[in-house]
Amino acid sequence: MTATLEPTTAHDAPTKTFESLNPSNGDVVGVYPIADKAAVDAAVARARAAASWWGALTFAERAEHLLTWRSVITRRIAQLAEVSHRETGKPHSDAQIEIILAIDHIAWAAKHAKKVLGPQKVGSGLLMANQAATVEYHALGVVGVIGPWNYPVFTPMGSIAYALAAGNTVVFKPSEYTPGVGQWLADTFSEVVHGRAVLQVVTGLGDTGNALCVADVDKLAFTGSGATGKKVMAACAQNLTPVIIEAGGKDSLIVDEDADLAKAAEAALWGGMSNAGQTCIGTERVYVHEKVFDSFMKEITEQAKDLRAGSDPGAKIGPITMPSQLKIIKSHLDDAVAKGARVVMGGPDAVGERFVQPTILTHVPEDSTEITEETFGPTLAINPVKSMDEAVELTNATQYGLAGAVFSKKNGMDIARRIRSGMTSVNSIIAFAAVPGLPFGGVGQSGFGRIHGPDGLREFTYAHAITRQKFKPLMMLTSFSRDAKTDGKIAQLITVLHGGKQTLK
Repeated sequence: MTATLEPTTAHDAPTKTFESLNPSNGDVVGVYPIADKAAVDAAVARARAAASWWGALTFAERAEHLLTWRSVITRRIAQLAEVSHRETGKPHSDAQIEIILAIDHIAWAAKHAKKVLGPQKVGSGLLMANQAATVEYHALGVVGVIGPWNYPVFTPMGSIAYALAAGNTVVFKPSEYTPGVGQWLADTFSEVVHGRAVLQVVTGLGDTGNALCVADVDKLAFTGSGATGKKVMAACAQNLTPVIIEAGGKDSLIVDEDADLAKAAEAALWGGMSNAGQTCIGTERVYVHEKVFDSFMKEITEQAKDLRAGSDPGAKIGPITMPSQLKIIKSHLDDAVAKGARVVMGGPDAVGERFVQPTILTHVPEDSTEITEETFGPTLAINPVKSMDEAVELTNATQYGLAGAVFSKKNGMDIARRIRSGMTSVNSIIAFAAVPGLPFGGVGQSGFGRIHGPDGLREFTYAHAITRQKFKPLMMLTSFSRDAKTDGKIAQLITVLHGGKQTLK
């Protein structure tokens, strides 16, 4: 990606710009400014000023704006899908599905913010029986969001919509590969709030993202690689800015001996190959019970026989959006084959200049990078296991812990509960992402913090606890006038309450 200089006026310094390219053919989709630190700081200052208006609105008033935005996006869904298609290369239908999910999340956040964040009564307990206790959640102020390119609408919207619904203003730095999508979202929201700086976009490269990290934001939500996530955390630490990190994954799909093999194969194929495998919660590993391994392989290869990558209407897989990923995909496949993996379809030669054809490997050594590192391409490593205990052990033997799936008619939930990940689907693939009320996020090197659901709303707030005295306390504990008799009574009371053996019902 090449940065250039564009003249502004005779008295202004040239503005640095960069090009957004179509990964299918290299055509220029658009030219965008590279926001420097001064530009980012100015955007944050505007957001801070707008926060006084947006934060003062009632939950209902904010919901009205957000639901209007939802309607605007819905009516123009084909327009946004075209922008996403041109910048990511993904098929229009895939772009549309992503947008539909984002629309549903906007609606959920708008409609549930008051219930989740509004004042709630809390039991005071016997010691503080004279106090009325409440907790409510207040907006932080200005939230910075750094979004990814693979799902440029759905993924950042999990932070943007929930932060806005909670009463924050947002400064959004989209990926340099999908700046047009980010600008489209900000422009349409600006229409709804009549030009107020509630949601702004700053475009640019890595330095722009760093500038947002060290700017005067109250929290920063990042989605991307673990390596970049560590840099984000280090930059945010300068101002003690809290962060949400949604990093990569190496998710597995487990197939038990009683699973519906046709459905399991369909899920594994889509989970591994859709969006050219460029899905953080997609499937990269598959562990199949040895009793049904051969049948499963026959099923998945039959389903995959006509699947291919390309830019023509008949292709269901698009290009690799980020060119540098091609070398990583190739290296993982080379390493697996060199260590003894069997190629069922595709293989190292499936990696082209822009596209990677669907690749399935079996009997992949567990120490190969195709198993241990995130590949982020249309590849599946499918290995037989002797038991579900082995499947769970291998699934959990990773530095990541983002998501996963289990196919089993009898023991699906039991197996799912044993998986160390933030999210798991049973007898389906990534269904949790489409349920707005569920939290979304990982553990380990997959990051921390949650978007979506009540947890996602609370991530962009701080809890405010309030007590109000209803009547005079029977025993005054918070006073220097407290005497020995009072101390004795309180000791007797706490012994009665907590000194005996308790049983839980």
